[in-house]
Amino acid sequence: MQPLHVQLFDLTLIQLTNWRWSWRASVIVSVIAPVFMIVVLSVFAGDDNPEVLGYVLTGNMVLTLLMEGVNKVSGHFMFIRTNGTLDYFASLPVYRISIILATVGAFLVLSLPAVIATLAIGTAILGLPLNINPMIIVVVPLISISLSGLGAIIGLLARNPAETSSFGLLISMFLFGFGPVLYPVDRFPEIISTLSLLSPATYAASALRQVVLGMPDRIPLTVDIAVLAGIAVVLLWVVNSRIEWRGR
Repeated sequence: MQPLHVQLFDLTLIQLTNWRWSWRASVIVSVIAPVFMIVVLSVFAGDDNPEVLGYVLTGNMVLTLLMEGVNKVSGHFMFIRTNGTLDYFASLPVYRISIILATVGAFLVLSLPAVIATLAIGTAILGLPLNINPMIIVVVPLISISLSGLGAIIGLLARNPAETSSFGLLISMFLFGFGPVLYPVDRFPEIISTLSLLSPATYAASALRQVVLGMPDRIPLTVDIAVLAGIAVVLLWVVNSRIEWRGR
């Protein structure tokens, strides 16, 4: 077999070429909903509190990553599972983890234009000053990978494309609305604030607020990064164990 890094490079290119004609439309679709929500909230919320506006901006960045990571990855894994693509890859001299990491990496690359567009447009609409922390280059990939792992599990466990789409959308909206993603934690009942610590979106939003706007948060950035990394590792391990590979 070729070395792992060679497999990853080749397989990532293969995954990206599947989107070479449609990535522009994909970016537009992934940006429309978050930007629309930013516009609506900026017009009707009537809240000039920079903290609240910061939640609106970074919360919608999380929504963009949810749409890319959960919805699209779940649909992609359902497609390659039901159309024999996984069986084809299993017949090649490549590691199972290579195809998983390559797929996750490809969707990370595809999500970056949408995330950057949401950040740029949202900042312009809300008039927020940016305070970019260099750790953003760690945070965004970790968020994307952890959410892509969740999407991959949905795509592997769902019975058909309709079920995949429904579960992906349901879970995305639940994670987006459950806890301090779009609004500050003090606007939620205490039970919701506590249970939200079980959601990866909570740590994603917390980390983005700190690395994009420099906002203080109840969860330290190091904890956000550690939790997101742990979630990513666990979910990718589950995906690796669920994929049938060479007769397994």
